[in-house]
Amino acid sequence: MAVSVTLPALGESVSEGTVTRWLKAEGERVEADEPLLEVSTDKVDTEIPAPASGILASIKVAEDETVEVGAELAIIDDGTGAPAAAPAPAAEPVAAPAPVAAPAPVAEAPAAPAPAPAAPAAAPSGGATGTPVLLPALGESVTEGTVTRWLKSVGEEVAADEPLLEVSTDKVDTEIPSPVSGTLLEILVGEDETAEVGARLAVIGAAGAAPAPAAAPAAPAPVAAPAPAPAPAPVAAPAPAPAPVVQAPPAPVAAPVAPAAPAPAPVATSGDDSAYVTPLVRKLAAENGVDLATVKGTGVGGRIRKQDVIAAAEAAKAAAAAAAAPAPAAAKASAPAAVSPLRGQTVKMTRIRKVIAENMMKALHSQAQLSSVIEVDITKIMRLRARAKETFLATEGVKLSPMPFFVKAAAEALKSHPSINAKINDDGTITYHDVENIGIAVDSESGLMVPVIKGAGDLNIAGIAKKTAELAGKVRTKKISPDDLGGGTFTISNTGSRGALFDTIIVNYPQVAELGIGATVRRPVVINHPDLGETIAIRDMVYLTLSYDHQLVDGADAARYLTDVKARLEAGEFEGDLGL
Repeated sequence: MAVSVTLPALGESVSEGTVTRWLKAEGERVEADEPLLEVSTDKVDTEIPAPASGILASIKVAEDETVEVGAELAIIDDGTGAPAAAPAPAAEPVAAPAPVAAPAPVAEAPAAPAPAPAAPAAAPSGGATGTPVLLPALGESVTEGTVTRWLKSVGEEVAADEPLLEVSTDKVDTEIPSPVSGTLLEILVGEDETAEVGARLAVIGAAGAAPAPAAAPAAPAPVAAPAPAPAPAPVAAPAPAPAPVVQAPPAPVAAPVAPAAPAPAPVATSGDDSAYVTPLVRKLAAENGVDLATVKGTGVGGRIRKQDVIAAAEAAKAAAAAAAAPAPAAAKASAPAAVSPLRGQTVKMTRIRKVIAENMMKALHSQAQLSSVIEVDITKIMRLRARAKETFLATEGVKLSPMPFFVKAAAEALKSHPSINAKINDDGTITYHDVENIGIAVDSESGLMVPVIKGAGDLNIAGIAKKTAELAGKVRTKKISPDDLGGGTFTISNTGSRGALFDTIIVNYPQVAELGIGATVRRPVVINHPDLGETIAIRDMVYLTLSYDHQLVDGADAARYLTDVKARLEAGEFEGDLGL
């Protein structure tokens, strides 16, 4: 039975959409709810899933064509006879075989239908047939990405949603998962090569398929050969002629060489073991003191993954805690710092590290940066947090850390100090922002990233806590998007999370100020008690550092802003936000 695929309603004011990319070719098998094509409107880009399982029998709307809501996009046939007739139209919209399809009925009408679906797939993929791996959209302003590392080699089995490769853009590093389970038949974009969004990166075939589906393209090769044969008579003969000539050498040459050549690139050059371990995993193991030789990998082929290292680190911590109970002093003494695997090595700077470096130098060279420091007593906040954290976790679903209190106080104070929440434009004008978009500096394996809490000045403690946890999780799992990293007007960096009392942070250009939070330390402080007068008490103390561009912000402006933040934090009046 033929099932029609139509353009669904994509919003009240959306009346039409443009087909930007077909994810399946005519003649290919598609499962119900599997993404079938991508459609773009003036408001959103989205994927259209298949309404039923079957064979994509016919594509009615080609890429870059615009149709109205409700229009028929394609036909899916869940029977077994329909696909035989489907390949004929496939040659027209999908690829260049359109001119070849015309002479085909003359001599090849009965034979062409079967190979035709393979021919269009072979043309873009470079020889192998199967499911293409495409470079997804990684943000509105991102048009291309560079392949930094292949996590699988040709011939290896890969599971659906398993990380397949790593891609770097000028804003973010991310992992691209496999769209389906199967065998990696072909890598089309090598490491350090750049591809545009939507480009084919690789081809995945059925599980157990040999990477030498170069033998499979060999079958279409004879079919392609007869096509040029009648072509010599017409003038168009020279155009098709190069196609088979170019196709023929890859078929025999790539069969023995291609599978062997890509394989060593991602696998054999990584270390002294037979098992490949990514540098990210090695770094994670070094940071947690995990000996990779003792870790059993759960990935395909026994590959050690991040989850394996984390599990080993947790097990080691549990064992250390048990051993530390009888002799804590001895445990502390016998914990030498782990030696980094990077010691003594010269490695290439990652793309994201280069971007960070360029931004830091641009900030220093474009601004007259200065820092002011203030000391804050946050004892009331720490006590309030201790009272509320269990209820907060139960009701909000996230842990209550001190960070949301700092973000809340900093955002509120920005509303009264516009010069701190501003930007100097290239034409000499100043823009005073009417929104508090607070960037939160997050340490990650790829380097420092600053996701942004949009509209932080209008959020309560719970809203800030949830958004902070969400963004930090995206950074650490490499799910962060360029849109999450853009639009900040002010930044907060929690340098104290690693124990630093304070530091002179570099402003996140083109912002004009950034707040640094130092480590919270319990120590004796002179306080003015209402009953005891001046006395010494144990208090929770923290240093706040404001780095700012002296071209716009004066020292007095910085001091007034810090004083307001200090007053809000020391008052500790956040009970209303916490429902207490």
